This record gives sequence, C-alpha cells and structure tokens, in this order.
Amino acid sequence: MKYDRIKKNTEFQKIFSNGKRGFAPRLTLLYLPSDGMKMGICVSKKHGNSVRRNRVKRLLREIFRLHAEELKENYCYVLLPRTAEVYEYHALEKDFLHILDRQKLRKNLKVREEKTDKKD
Repeated sequence: MKYDRIKKNTEFQKIFSNGKRGFAPRLTLLYLPSDGMKMGICVSKKHGNSVRRNRVKRLLREIFRLHAEELKENYCYVLLPRTAEVYEYHALEKDFLHILDRQKLRKNLKVREEKTDKKD
C-alpha cells in the first residue's frame, strides 16, 4: 500500500486540533479523514538523544509499512510514542494493532483471516 508522509507543521497542527485519538500503554494514534493515506510520527526530545529518537521513528515507520494494507484508506495517521526506557518492536506493534482494532481502523476482518490461512 502506498502512502504519503506528513512533513509540514500545518498538516500536523490540523490533525492535532481536529483528529480523533486512540490510546495504548506505549503509543497514541491520532487520525483524521483525508483524501489519501498519510502517515506522520512525532517524537519529542523527551525520548532521548537523536540516535534514540531516530530508532523509535524507524520502528514506527516499519510497523506502519507492514500493516498499511490492513488500514482503512483516506485517513491521515500520526503516531506518538510514550517515553520509555526501552522501545521494543513487538510491544509497539501490539499496541498499534490494539488501537486499530479499538478504533475500527482496520479493513474487513475476513480478508485478514484468509491471509493467515494461506501461510499454513
């Protein structure tokens, strides 16, 4: 699934002020209907030095990329990690999927089940 990145401050501010929020222990997801799928990540200096912040962004981008096909299109998504000592990929992924399920941002569940059946 192809998606665009949110880079402009005005786009971020629009999502922060008008978007809906989903919460999990290690992650917050903001989303807002739009004309195409877009993704942005906000990691503040509270998360550590630049090496640490960039690692968190890489983890979140990879999680989003792997699950982009499962997401409803025509939404802007902004990922906000919570500060932690250690950022683990599987924990962040679990929280991301938990938020998607609670906010009903995933596509039809039958499609997902068929994909898992093909692997077996």
